[in-house]
Amino acid sequence: MNKNNFPIYLSLAVVFGILIGVFFNGGNNRLSMNSNSKNEAKIRRLMDYIDLNYVDSVNTDNLLDGAISQMVGKLDPHSVYIPKENLQAVQESMQGKFVGIGVQFRIINDSITVIQTIKGGPSIEAGIKAGDRIIAANKDTLSGKNLNNNDVPKYLKGQTDTDVNLQVYRKSNDSLFNINITRGDVNIKSVDLSYMINERIGYIKLDRFARNTYREFKSALTELTKQGMENLVLDLRGNGGGFVDIATSIVDEFLEEDQLIVFTKNNKGAIDESFATKRGAFKNGELYVLVDESSASASEIVAGALQDNDKGTIVGRRTFGKGLVQIEMDLGDGSAVRLTTARYYTPTGRSIQKPYTKNGDSNYRKDYQKRIQSGELLSKDSIQVADSLRYVTPKGKVVYGGGGIIPDVFVGIDTTAYLSNFYFRSINNFSFDYVDENRKEITKKWTLETFIEDFDKDEKVLDEYFSKIKEISKPSFTTREKIRKYLKASIANDLFGDVGFYRIIHQDDKMLQKVLELDSNLE
Repeated sequence: MNKNNFPIYLSLAVVFGILIGVFFNGGNNRLSMNSNSKNEAKIRRLMDYIDLNYVDSVNTDNLLDGAISQMVGKLDPHSVYIPKENLQAVQESMQGKFVGIGVQFRIINDSITVIQTIKGGPSIEAGIKAGDRIIAANKDTLSGKNLNNNDVPKYLKGQTDTDVNLQVYRKSNDSLFNINITRGDVNIKSVDLSYMINERIGYIKLDRFARNTYREFKSALTELTKQGMENLVLDLRGNGGGFVDIATSIVDEFLEEDQLIVFTKNNKGAIDESFATKRGAFKNGELYVLVDESSASASEIVAGALQDNDKGTIVGRRTFGKGLVQIEMDLGDGSAVRLTTARYYTPTGRSIQKPYTKNGDSNYRKDYQKRIQSGELLSKDSIQVADSLRYVTPKGKVVYGGGGIIPDVFVGIDTTAYLSNFYFRSINNFSFDYVDENRKEITKKWTLETFIEDFDKDEKVLDEYFSKIKEISKPSFTTREKIRKYLKASIANDLFGDVGFYRIIHQDDKMLQKVLELDSNLE
């Protein structure tokens, strides 16, 4: 924020603070404005004064956005103002779809390069392939324009059933051609991957709780059951949450009818409870839920509901600690506010919201650093709990509120898995170049399963990578082994997508190793 504009921001924030009770009508969850109110007139007059009389040129729209953002930010850490230029991207992520051509891309050597085509998207049907360079879109030259990743969507996205004509260069056969693609719905997948770890344990990784998440999860669950799954690993690591009702639908698959999943309480004290139904498809098998310090909100609803109902085993590290519920409210000009309207509680009555102040709290965002300093990422004994927030599950298990879900089985962070940013960047670049140069040959030679088992056993590709960086880095033996694994995973990602990457990374995943140990003890 420009210090010269601080008095303006302060004035606007004060005015909007006066209006907060007028603007937010909690009864119908919609934003309302009294057009005849004195408060509205006061705001209009202030904006006119600034526009007409302020000594410097000022964009009053930006000032207004800044004032609203500051005001909402002082309510709690999770109420947030969404400017109109950001709203579409936010809503697309939560709805789990967007309108476009359906490609994953990277900008490589100033060219938009297709990494993967998205399943079910228009690009696959039109014939776009991984490795294609998009040179132009509707006569707009895109190559050599110093575009960044945020610039590209405006050329490729658009309205449903509109056309975009692409000029494409295909390196594999050194050809330049045009493709006309009709834009359509493209799904943003919520299930990163699902597969059988072994003959009896299935695995599902959820990235978010979007509108399409339950449908994708149910499909994955059904498919794994057909493959003989008896027990399930549900991976919620890094899952920052989403829709509460989607989380409850997923929990419903595991609990018995009429078991409490979650309840919320608003500012009037009104309680809304969600209970399991009889429809659940996975009530009998063993369930393992993986969580970490980035598992938040809806992820914590899932973990808390299962833990409090003595269903399954929570494995990992203490979750983020977000126990507040937000509702998105339209502000009428293309912008919106996500306003905290309730707190949620686990079945035993726990609030897992970690402490915060209502006037903005910079320490709230530094919680990860605090966990590092306290040693809690390495040892469960370092997790601080308050005996006043002690709760007991129906089977007598002690659980705690006040800041995240503490796992049943703790697995510390894997400090040996660390690689410097230099290696990550250089490996990613090398992997793409390697696949790009040899795409025709390696796609014919390798399936996912044979790749995982046999690729680069002689380490020729690994040696080629090291030859590229020999003047820059001479890694230790331990670092070399980490690089070997990540290089193979990165190449697999370029060839097979997320499933290729994770299948290799999971081979020495500490949490999955713990799950296998726990599961073997049940036999």
